[in-house]
Amino acid sequence: ACSEFSQKSCEECLKNVSCLWCYTNNTCIDYPVRSILPPSSLCSLSHARWGVCWINFEALIIAMAVVAGLILVSITVCCCYCCYCRRRSRSRLDEEEEQLARKKEERRLQSLQRRHERKLKHDEIRKKYGLLQDSDNPYSRFENE
Repeated sequence: ACSEFSQKSCEECLKNVSCLWCYTNNTCIDYPVRSILPPSSLCSLSHARWGVCWINFEALIIAMAVVAGLILVSITVCCCYCCYCRRRSRSRLDEEEEQLARKKEERRLQSLQRRHERKLKHDEIRKKYGLLQDSDNPYSRFENE
């Protein structure tokens, strides 16, 4: 029982995790497990010690609340940042796909233009050497030598 450690020391009392030390009257009492926080009629929060003797229960609660708040805020910030990055990367991918499609179309048009220019040049050479058939008379006489 925790009451056996009353009037001894805080360290001896808190070796048992179910005990609460109160500095107002140097008593070791059972931790009230039915309520989350010990009632002030039992011991005020600023004079109660639980777990360790060097920090009072009030500071322990505040520290745990701050740590829990920081964890929640950091998780929220990470989730929002990840969602923002994912949305941003999707828009970047869409922009890159659009640019690639435009470049592909430009290359295709340039290729068609070069092909047309080559055909015209080849037709000129064929016409120069008489290899091009007249478009008016597609049939020509075959000469065998």
